[in-house]
Formats: sequence, C-alpha cells, structure tokens
Amino acid sequence: MSSVLFDRIALIGIGLIGSSLARIIRQENLAREIVISTRSPETLARAEELQLGDRYCTDAGEAVTDADLVIVSVPVGASEAVARIIAQHLKPGAILTDVGSTKASVVSQMAPHVPEGVHFIPGHPIAGTEHSGPDAGFASLFQNRWCILTPVEGTDQGAIDRLSAFWTACGSNVDVMDPEHHDLVLAIVSHLPHIIAYNIVGTADDLETVTKSEVIKYSASGFRDFTRLAASDPVMWRDVCLHNKDAILEMLSRFSEDLAALQRAIRWGDGQALFDLFTRTRSIRRSIIEAGQETEAPDFGRQKV
Repeated sequence: MSSVLFDRIALIGIGLIGSSLARIIRQENLAREIVISTRSPETLARAEELQLGDRYCTDAGEAVTDADLVIVSVPVGASEAVARIIAQHLKPGAILTDVGSTKASVVSQMAPHVPEGVHFIPGHPIAGTEHSGPDAGFASLFQNRWCILTPVEGTDQGAIDRLSAFWTACGSNVDVMDPEHHDLVLAIVSHLPHIIAYNIVGTADDLETVTKSEVIKYSASGFRDFTRLAASDPVMWRDVCLHNKDAILEMLSRFSEDLAALQRAIRWGDGQALFDLFTRTRSIRRSIIEAGQETEAPDFGRQKV
C-alpha cells in the first residue's frame, strides 16, 4: 500500500474516472480524506451508498475548501463553469488538475480563474470504458495506462512532481507535453476512432436494406467492436468534438484522403496496394501489444470470468 500523499483530495464529478479515482485513492491510502462533489443529488447519494468518499457535497466550492489536491472530472465543456465556482475556495498551495481528453480548451477555460498561489496542472489519464456513472468505476482502471500532464508555462516543478507521484501511485505511467501537442496526438489515437465508430454505427442504423435484427444477429463481426466505442458517453464526446475542433478536423481531412485512396484501390482492383496497407496496419497492432497497451488474447466480447 502506498503512503499518504495528500491530506484532503476533492473529486469534482464522480463518473467513471472520478469513481475509479475514489476507489484507488482508498485502496492505496493516498489521502487521509476524500471529499466528493457532483451537481446531481441522486448521483451523490449513490456515491455515498458505495462509500466512495468521506464527505459529500453538491456545492463544489464547499468540497474544495482546504483540499490539497482538486481533481475535476466533468465534461470538458463544463470546465470553465466549475473553475468559476471553486476559484475563491481554493487554498494557496493546492494543486488543481482535471482529467479531460482535450487540453488547450481546458487551459483557456480554467486558467483565467485560477488564483495566484494555486498550482494548475491539467491532466489526462488515457483510460476508460464505454460505461459511466459512480457504479462504473474500478480501482485498476489506470493500471499500466498513460496519464499525460500538460502544465502551463511557469508551473512549480515540485507541484508537477507531486501530481506525477499521485498518478504513478494510481498505477499510471506519466508523461508531460504541451496542450496543443496533446490535442493533436489524441485526435488520432482517441477522438477520430470514436467519431468513426459513431458514424459507422449510425450508418448501419440508417440503412434501410439492413434490418436492425440482422445488425444485431451478425454483430460478432467487426461491427460489434465499433458499437463499444459508439456506446460511450454522448455528452463527453459532444464536448470533445466542440473543444478539440481544429485537431479533429485536421485528422478527419487526412483520414478522408486515405479513405479515398483505399476506395480507388478497391475500385481498380489494386490488390497489391490493399495487401501493402493491410500488412502495414497489422504491424501496428503488434506494436501496441508489445508496448503493453493490449494483450494478444482473443476477445470475442464475452464476459470475463
């Protein structure tokens, strides 16, 4: 079990990420007190039923009072609203971070409201499932996953080190990069795949020549894997698209060009071009397995026992 890193940690938002953090903080004894806040009384009550924290508040300002670490786990579009609410309640020396998957937008929304003396270090744990809510979390969510920190210029290195130690204790590998670079990288490895999944599943649903019963009946094929991504939280992904617009549009443009090339290869029967593409992309899968971000065990979508 890890040693206590913070006296009081405030979690603003208690969905998949927030509730997973609550569980790992408790499991590893990373804080003496966990304070949980969310706007929904029903969700807060459920978090209390699950015993995820020590205190529970619908008032985010009350929750962050005297907290040493504040972690904001809300859709990125709500970042500024949260920053406005908690700003005057943050104590000097506190670390303020978030878990949003877009970073330049979060910086522009939150940084103007952060009081002097508070260490604002945006972050993004690259971990998740298609499920949401306080029941969806689990302590091992961050194990061997990357957490990217995007501190603004002039951030105290000691605060960065403390936050890095926290994520390491949660099981994550930690990297640091600037917000704009983060957004470009995530646009291709996360945002674009989700957008494509939403689009493919929507297309299948719209096609009048394919009945819904057939889609479900034969979903043991590739379509099933797209539906997992397309089942992700629509509020979160709406906000991602709106708040990482430039990078996503650039990646969509590149994808469209590559898709057009693939279309031409199929139309003209260019088997060598198809074989070369499929061989190259197959090697990417091997690289991901070798990097420890996936296993080579077959996954047929069955319940793990």
